[in-house]
Amino acid sequence: QLVANGINALPYHAGLDSTTRANNQDAFLYETVNVIVATIAFGMGIDKPDVRFVIHYDIPKSLEGYYQETGRAGRDGGEGNCVTFYSYDDILKMEKFMKGKPVAEQEVGKQLLEETVSYSETGGCRRKYILHYFGESFDDSNCNGMCDNCRHPKTKFDGTEDVALVLETVKAVKEK
Repeated sequence: QLVANGINALPYHAGLDSTTRANNQDAFLYETVNVIVATIAFGMGIDKPDVRFVIHYDIPKSLEGYYQETGRAGRDGGEGNCVTFYSYDDILKMEKFMKGKPVAEQEVGKQLLEETVSYSETGGCRRKYILHYFGESFDDSNCNGMCDNCRHPKTKFDGTEDVALVLETVKAVKEK
């Protein structure tokens, strides 16, 4: 679809033969192609300092993975932009993938996914959130609009009356 729209792009995934994968990676490294559409396996092995965009088509499995993957952008000190597309269907898909795994692995996977969802749905500074997650502190007043929430703060409102109305309704219908 990218190529059909005039974007110089190539794929990189396990379904390609090794020669094609290697040629596509080299084309990206030597800048004869501008965009690689890849699994995270490509991103983890890439050593290209001037990547400007990392785009996730769906939500990552964990904040650790997200942090590593987004860290591929802007390694040369230039601006790096990270965009993640996310919908509730991503969560359902990941939960489906976890079924059939040992219970302990499912619990860990669910916890990691919940942490990623919390990050995705936060209204606060994302940089402060993720650094706090990794045990670092960050004064969000220094964000300078680096994240979408600081650039475009969400409108806040007092929902006290709305919540009270919902609770009264639940009580009135005897929780049925």
